[in-house]
Amino acid sequence: MNFNWNNPYPTTRHPVFARNVVATSQPLAAQAGLRILAQGGNAVDAAIAAAATLALTEPVSNGLGSDCFAIVWDGSKLHGLNASGTAPAAWNMDYFRRKHQGAIPTRGWDSVTVPGCVAGWAALHERLGRLSFADVLAPAIEYAERGFAVSPIVQEKWAAQADLLQPQPGFAEHFLPRGRAPQVGEHFVLQGAAATLKRIAASGGRDFYEGETAHKLVAHAQAHDAALTLADLRDYAPQWVAPISQAYRGHTLHQIPPNGQGIAALIALGILQNFDVAARPVDHPATQHLLIEAMKLAFADVYAHVADAQHMQVTPEQMLAADYLAQRARLIDPNAAQAHASGHAPRGGTVYLTAADKCGMMVSFIQSNYMGFGSGVVVPGTGVSLQNRGHCFSTDPGHPNAVAGGKRPFHTIIPGFLMRNGAPVMSFGVMGGNMQPQGQVQTLVRMLDYGQQPQAACDAPRWKWNHGLSLDAEAGLPAAVAEGLRARGHVLESLADPYMDFGSGQFIWRLGDPAVDGYVSASDSRRDGLAAGF
Repeated sequence: MNFNWNNPYPTTRHPVFARNVVATSQPLAAQAGLRILAQGGNAVDAAIAAAATLALTEPVSNGLGSDCFAIVWDGSKLHGLNASGTAPAAWNMDYFRRKHQGAIPTRGWDSVTVPGCVAGWAALHERLGRLSFADVLAPAIEYAERGFAVSPIVQEKWAAQADLLQPQPGFAEHFLPRGRAPQVGEHFVLQGAAATLKRIAASGGRDFYEGETAHKLVAHAQAHDAALTLADLRDYAPQWVAPISQAYRGHTLHQIPPNGQGIAALIALGILQNFDVAARPVDHPATQHLLIEAMKLAFADVYAHVADAQHMQVTPEQMLAADYLAQRARLIDPNAAQAHASGHAPRGGTVYLTAADKCGMMVSFIQSNYMGFGSGVVVPGTGVSLQNRGHCFSTDPGHPNAVAGGKRPFHTIIPGFLMRNGAPVMSFGVMGGNMQPQGQVQTLVRMLDYGQQPQAACDAPRWKWNHGLSLDAEAGLPAAVAEGLRARGHVLESLADPYMDFGSGQFIWRLGDPAVDGYVSASDSRRDGLAAGF
């Protein structure tokens, strides 16, 4: 790819060129990954080290009770890992009618599915890691023991959630130790996390699902009339899956298949494949309108059809059929915004990181508690803050995502991986709820249609579709673009939720032979992120 190495957007970042690279949303985690690479670990070891460190140093987005997904190029083959959690066996419609008048709570124990990230780390390490699991988790254990100074954006998000989550079991004890959120630069130690991480390291992760940590999780759940059992934890296993893909401009984008929303990015690109996107400049209202409408069509199908793959009524292949996407593309009016409905396909709070090493291994990895701290539940004596992915289930019994025991809910977190002619090109991701496929599409179009280099694609102003005709847009969006979108009927609003931002991302692009040419990496400045290498 012949990039234009100029960057027309205001930025404090420059792309990083190196043979070994780690890019994360928090600097201490990136440095943890680099430390492991310097010790002889590979990119998978580095990714796990960074992920475990992020569970401590960015607790406003993830933790030891998160879920995760990964796509890994091992040097010759692409691997997909779905480590999203399953619902407790006792969950069903009657359970929530009895306890919550038919609704699934946003917070608390009854929003918690089985946490998958520890099992995901262990599965990645067992299949693809090089160093011992204890060595890989050593940087995180050190931060758990001695603590860390809270960084600015983490502090901002911490303070924004403090009052809401203060009543949840264990939250104030662990995350408001002085009766408030920590200040910027203030020292913080997560109680119990070091001992938990040591047990995880010694047991290859099994302690979390059947050992001391598992018993503490279940005891706390039962003390709060929740459904989680030892059997739910013991029986959980992540899934190795074949990524799904969509061709675009001579490249192929790969995503984890449903229950995640990665297929939204594939659908949107498949729709855009039917247009000459580069006919006008990238920062032109007609261009951005086209991208917005393609994303809206993609979300209409995703929200109607995507669920645990075993419960979907249409397959990803049917949703991605070229003739179907061409049909959807014809619905776009170049002059008017629309509120699109789902089609009839033929039947038949998050952290992202990426790592690559000089041997050619590349890892795209994402981990999340969902809504910030997640459920707000923190299990005493463990440092485990639990996700609230159960809230993503539907209570409509006719929907494929209807809540049921042992089922994986609809998931928002998506690692992306780009290839060309069967060779790896880029491991990348963008964070933030439904911003994730939107951010991936916006940045990919900038790189593949317009030749913008990864840091410029990171720094360019973004929009975020919400619902109907409603859009949020960053302040840096050119006035002419904003006016042109309004003229087409889009309703541009301010960012209402201070936590769900415009999707900070990390990107690693392979330049050639990794042992010689290495990679170029970017990390955008919407969070405290860092891309670093050697």
